[in-house]
Amino acid sequence: MAKVLIVYYSLTGRTQRMAEYLAEGLRFAEHEAVIKKTSEIESAEDLNGYDGYLFGSPTYHQDMAGPVKTFLFQVRGADVEGKLAGAFGSYTHSGDAPAMVFDTMRYVYRMRPFCLGPFNLLEAKIGTQDGMRACHDYGRTFGEKLMEPWTPPETDEGSDAGSDSPTPWALT
Repeated sequence: MAKVLIVYYSLTGRTQRMAEYLAEGLRFAEHEAVIKKTSEIESAEDLNGYDGYLFGSPTYHQDMAGPVKTFLFQVRGADVEGKLAGAFGSYTHSGDAPAMVFDTMRYVYRMRPFCLGPFNLLEAKIGTQDGMRACHDYGRTFGEKLMEPWTPPETDEGSDAGSDSPTPWALT
């Protein structure tokens, strides 16, 4: 059994609900899920000891939430390189935040990109059966990928040549 840390920021409770559904999906795959708000992460040491990470942010004005930006600076000192990384978030218009978070995890912290890419969920869908199922599926699939071996691709620094860029996963 692997252990996954889900860290999120939520103003309205929708991204929090996504985090809870993702955790259920991980548990369906027989993994442990630990959910924390960005405000509960006090230092990089709080991020160590996990096999995978899911970071969540709603999209506000085509950007990630401010507390998520602050949180991402705390990741700098954590032992996350090569760990499976996914991102999620809710949106009403653009849905840009999860992709920004995902790219930071992948390119700045050299984490292992989850094959489904970042996960966007339209806010109106979160409380529906389809929304819950989409979160469960993303979490369960993330859990299944945790146990697969991974070797970082050999590419030039800053180059996307040969990358396995995932397409963002969304339910609209």
